[in-house]
Amino acid sequence: MLELIKSDIQRALTSRLERIRSRSVALDAQLMSDVEKIVADVRTRGDAALIEYAERFDRVKLTEAQLRIDESQLREAAKQVDDKLLAVLREAIANVRLFHERQRESSWEIQPADGVRLGQSITPIDRAGLYVPGGTASYPSSVIMNVVPAQVAGVKRIIVATPPNSLTQNPAVAAALVELGVTEVYAVGGAQAIAALAYGTETVPAVDKITGPGNRYVAAAKKLVFGVVGIDSIAGPSEVVIIADETARADFVAADLLAQSEHDEDASAVLITTSESLAHEVSAEVDRQLATLPRKDVAEKSLGNFGALIVVSRLEEAVAIANDLAPEHLEIITRDDDAVGEQIRNAGAIFFGAYTPEAVGDYFAGPNHVLPTGGAARFSSALGVCDFIKRTSVLRYSQEALSAKADKIATIAEAEGLTAHARSATIRMK
Repeated sequence: MLELIKSDIQRALTSRLERIRSRSVALDAQLMSDVEKIVADVRTRGDAALIEYAERFDRVKLTEAQLRIDESQLREAAKQVDDKLLAVLREAIANVRLFHERQRESSWEIQPADGVRLGQSITPIDRAGLYVPGGTASYPSSVIMNVVPAQVAGVKRIIVATPPNSLTQNPAVAAALVELGVTEVYAVGGAQAIAALAYGTETVPAVDKITGPGNRYVAAAKKLVFGVVGIDSIAGPSEVVIIADETARADFVAADLLAQSEHDEDASAVLITTSESLAHEVSAEVDRQLATLPRKDVAEKSLGNFGALIVVSRLEEAVAIANDLAPEHLEIITRDDDAVGEQIRNAGAIFFGAYTPEAVGDYFAGPNHVLPTGGAARFSSALGVCDFIKRTSVLRYSQEALSAKADKIATIAEAEGLTAHARSATIRMK
């Protein structure tokens, strides 16, 4: 099931790493063509198109008045959640809010010279659109992770789109929305929801940025509307890399690999260890735990296709492989976790020690679980407050300050062949 590879067998290691990297978010031409038609149709026909797609894809007949979910329906669905889960959701929201409050940015100004004032103004976007998938991919934790940073940023209007009937099918999502005070919810799913949020319809308002998970049709629609609106990312399959030495417990490591692989068949779970005996123990433990896993078939395919047990001679090799993969989640379970962590350059989130499984970040700790995938941690970061603000540059020059620099401004403008630019500075000196 889980392939064991020694790092000195270079061809096998390279082949496996290339396979893991191949889980891309590349969108095929046929998919893009199909989604482009849906986006164009929603842009042209508005609510009529949304109603037609709800019947075609969701098997639900809606009227225009039913496109927006009534607040009473939302609260009724939320009541289905038991008190224990509701208390945990409230605590998770508080943890996530506490963490994201530290990400707030403030406007600032400097005066580098007499008559010159420069600064940066921080303002929230006006409208954020959150997409919440239906079915088994509908998670209250994702609602929390998307809504809280938007609220902390100061976004005044948060709009949710989710497939028809998804809130009754998963009342925990409704409960999370109610607890967060988000009540503007529309019964629209799939690529058509992304189009509606981007362009607006008679009922669904256009937003400034769209965030939230979704299937490949949602990802394709995000790609198409990017530029008209902002998006969080075009997310790929989830992944975890675990760096461990002989001090790690095999049952802990196996549980964490399985926690990742049960996401979907394209998920990737990789152990990189200096201990060959640990690798064998983990392999056996994965088989033992897998036998009782409800999503066994999914996890089995994920591990077979994109899982690996990689044995290296030194932790430095493990770090190099991890930095190359730039995983969404990285766990470090070694004798000196901090020393290993200091060498990590590329990871969406790092989980230190035997008692920090990825699940604490997924649900409860506070840092955002919307993370870069597919190697994107080389150049991008977790979703946060900064994704819901705008940084506006502010410039103020007095007449005297411009007089002192006009010739220099004109010199650069003329070097670029932009005479009118030069004149716009020097004309003020006459």
